[in-house]
Amino acid sequence: MLSKKCKYAIHALVHMAREPEEKFLIKDISEACNIPKKFLEAILLDLKRSGVLGSKQGKGGGYFLRMKPADVNLAEVVRQFDGAIALVSCAAHKFYEPCAECEDEETCTVHDAFLQIRNATVEMLKADTLESLVKKETKLKARKKR
Repeated sequence: MLSKKCKYAIHALVHMAREPEEKFLIKDISEACNIPKKFLEAILLDLKRSGVLGSKQGKGGGYFLRMKPADVNLAEVVRQFDGAIALVSCAAHKFYEPCAECEDEETCTVHDAFLQIRNATVEMLKADTLESLVKKETKLKARKKR
């Protein structure tokens, strides 16, 4: 399950990806996405440190996307806020740790099953970019109006 921090980050990024050339005030993102302002401040700072967002102070300032919406996928965001995507450490890619219960990873069916799950999950998360989520949202809202 995703942490609230990760879920809020995704919602804030999708909100910003709707108008990728704009600058956004924390207050406006907080209200639009129903995210507590203090929590959002920490999230946006983390996204700024990772290079996904930039910020400008002063009049006309705010947070903005430094990357194109098509270049930010959900796998990156999930890893940034929640760490490994794998359900078990022996199937993790970036956060791998050997499993204490496993005698031989190459013949362990539990390892193999969770490795397949991790691989499928990562591919799905990589396929969903901020751009693709905004496009899906637009289609779903248009369908709902009919």
